[in-house]
Amino acid sequence: MVMDFQRFFDACNPSNTIDMGKAEDQPYYIDFASVRGGKIIEALKRTITLLSPDKPTCQLFTGHIGCGKSTELLRLKAELEQQEFHVVYFESTQDLDMGDVDVSDIVLVIARQVTDSLEKINIHLQSDGFRDLLQGAANFLNTPIEELSGEVSLPGIGKVAASTKGIEFSLAQGIGKITAKTKDNTRLRHRLRQHLEPQTNKILQSINEELLEPAIEKLKQQGKKGLVVIVDNLDRVHARPKTPERLLPEYLFIDRGEQLRRLECHVVYTIPLALIFSNESETLKHRLGGGISPEVLPMIPVQNRDGSDYEPGMVLLRQMVLARAFPEVDVNHRPALITELFDSPETLDRLCRVSGGHVRNLLAFLFGCLRVQSPPWSRTLLEKLIRQDRNRLLLPIDDEEWELLFQVVQQQSVKGEREYQTLLRNLWLFEYRDDEGCWFGINPVLAET
Repeated sequence: MVMDFQRFFDACNPSNTIDMGKAEDQPYYIDFASVRGGKIIEALKRTITLLSPDKPTCQLFTGHIGCGKSTELLRLKAELEQQEFHVVYFESTQDLDMGDVDVSDIVLVIARQVTDSLEKINIHLQSDGFRDLLQGAANFLNTPIEELSGEVSLPGIGKVAASTKGIEFSLAQGIGKITAKTKDNTRLRHRLRQHLEPQTNKILQSINEELLEPAIEKLKQQGKKGLVVIVDNLDRVHARPKTPERLLPEYLFIDRGEQLRRLECHVVYTIPLALIFSNESETLKHRLGGGISPEVLPMIPVQNRDGSDYEPGMVLLRQMVLARAFPEVDVNHRPALITELFDSPETLDRLCRVSGGHVRNLLAFLFGCLRVQSPPWSRTLLEKLIRQDRNRLLLPIDDEEWELLFQVVQQQSVKGEREYQTLLRNLWLFEYRDDEGCWFGINPVLAET
């Protein structure tokens, strides 16, 4: 079997995301729903398409960094589009500073992404109220500050003059011009926020009445069933103090959650996993989730609670590795090609087990092998990469953290936000789901120390 080496290399890059909306990416996708404890994406989709197609919904989605959230959300986008919904998916990290973000920043970016997406399908919205709001923000920024001179580069627009007098282009460009000015300028961003934050309710009203509601009406005239906005990467908001009493994620998603759910369209937000372990997780559920708990994407189990192999998870992980190398080969024929990649099937199993079912970690090991030599790879090479990863993980763990790890391994549960911040956020522990509920296991790379 001749392997397309460059394609395999690209497919193993841990920073790349599978987009089910692209035909070339579809052969790489493996559906892990059967071993992850539930059809999570199916639940998000059914809520929109079957339970509440004509009434706005606000759903929350979370999980470990690198467990495959973006891939699943892009699958959700593709499936909703097949159901004739217009879906606006975007990564918030492209527009926002995750260490310094407020509600007005988020809703402005959503407004820009929606209007930009609509303009691409020739739906041009005119909003006098929202235009006046933008003009007021532009006038506010047009104070005699050196940062406002010259040109700014706007995504999809190129360089434009920095003056914001007389916004005469599309709403998407108008919002983009203002947000581009402030994204990399902390002082300017804070000044603009002082102007906009007191008007958040007015901004939301304008977005709903002059953007979202007319947009949905026009979309339905084109045969669409509605509008869905998927805001990815908001789970990366930094857990830094916003006030002396509140961390930024608590402030955004709990204190201001009722405002974030006021958008009059279907919205899916990614939120930090730490909030699930917060003492205010119920407040989060009601304020932002409208009474519905966040959906959590767990790891792919490679073992049972008792430590024995979980074969269904191993089967799917083997398929994931083989699909990256041989996307065009029939699923049933791929196992015969294992020795094209590894010196033995046992080496592939070792790779799957040591990943702990963490998708990005597994890809990182594959990528590491590719950087050293072309396949087939030996067990010796894989063990060398595992040792390097183990040494890196061990460096920051102190005695108190080891005690916490031992307790969690014995109890298979995490009891609060402190344990989450210490153990799960650093990927020392992984979360799994089965018919009995959730349980936690130590990262297999650490388990061997």
